[in-house]
Amino acid sequence: MKLDFDTDKGIGTRATLGAIVLATDETLEPEFARMMAGEGLALYHSRIPMVPSIQPETLAEMEADLPASARLLPSSLQFDVIGYGCTSASTVIGSDRVAAAIQSVFPTAQVTDPMAAIIAACQSLGAKRLGFITPYIPSVSDRLRNKLSDAGFDITGLGSFEEGDDRVVARITPASISAAALHIAAQSPCDAIVISCTNLRCLSVIPAIEHQLGLPVISSNQALAWHMLRLAGVDEVQPQFGRLFETKLAI
Repeated sequence: MKLDFDTDKGIGTRATLGAIVLATDETLEPEFARMMAGEGLALYHSRIPMVPSIQPETLAEMEADLPASARLLPSSLQFDVIGYGCTSASTVIGSDRVAAAIQSVFPTAQVTDPMAAIIAACQSLGAKRLGFITPYIPSVSDRLRNKLSDAGFDITGLGSFEEGDDRVVARITPASISAAALHIAAQSPCDAIVISCTNLRCLSVIPAIEHQLGLPVISSNQALAWHMLRLAGVDEVQPQFGRLFETKLAI
């Protein structure tokens, strides 16, 4: 017996979002699941090849794989925003080139990445002086610091775990991240703490760090999720994810 059925507009009645996640990333998807759980939000993931070693050369190689990874997202959907989940690679490749690669597959989608999102977050919060934390080796950290400086921010304190293996980065404890934030904030006055890398497990400790320091804390995953939601027109306040999620996107 053939059964009758109706169709509707699908899950993403408010926003359809896509994320391209590194093959080595263990953190972005669980943290995104918490931040993008609203009614009418549809979030889809794809993966992109990445070796565990975080070097400028390995980061740059991902540009060629971006279109193929974007094609693994459902082609039947009209994506509002697609985010590329790598702070260091988006800095090395460049946000414009990341967007061009993804829009070669989904031309109508808005595209963002963690570095573009961090810059938008700092601008929206009115933060100019930044305490900056990374897990990277110095040659990668320097590129990110220079990118933020070129965007008009003053890096008042910088510290890194100097770990080149992404598998180890995913195992750095939230307590270590909290201690690093307090240490960097003590170096020099700043308007916000920025914690770079989508594989660092920051989301659960952001509110406590903000409470201790009296400053906003911006992490790669938090900024990327916030930027994707705001670009899609989703403006709900979610203070459990930090001050940034109480903030509208500055135009």
